[in-house]
Amino acid sequence: MSTADAASPGSLADKIDALFRIVRRPNREQFSHEEVARACREATGESFSATYLWQLRTGRRDNPTKRHLEALAQFFDVPVAYFFDDDQGAAIARELELLGALRDAGVRSVALRAVNLSPEGVNTISDMIDVLARRKGAGGARGDG
Repeated sequence: MSTADAASPGSLADKIDALFRIVRRPNREQFSHEEVARACREATGESFSATYLWQLRTGRRDNPTKRHLEALAQFFDVPVAYFFDDDQGAAIARELELLGALRDAGVRSVALRAVNLSPEGVNTISDMIDVLARRKGAGGARGDG
């Protein structure tokens, strides 16, 4: 899966799965289907089982109610447009991928160290990252970074 694919999940199942993979508990563990379904039931007052959520996440069901999607958006703290608007959904997915990457200790360390850099220094680091990403994309996985 390319970075572009990861940053723009297309199907509803892909979008829900991305939320589970990236948005985590403070201890970095994934939320369970049961606890998300319970929160959605409480938010909507409607039926919402862990099995139904699993079916949505795996693509076995793909026509939830608007209220169910609103409850999922509320639980995972994303705008409901993530589910309805392709452009906004792609932008939100990119932000989620960045948050997921920041969970990684090495990326977090670089980000924290960059806080003390001047704007020019941050731009230089950003340019270097772009060069490495292009080089990796052009030559495949070469272990450049």
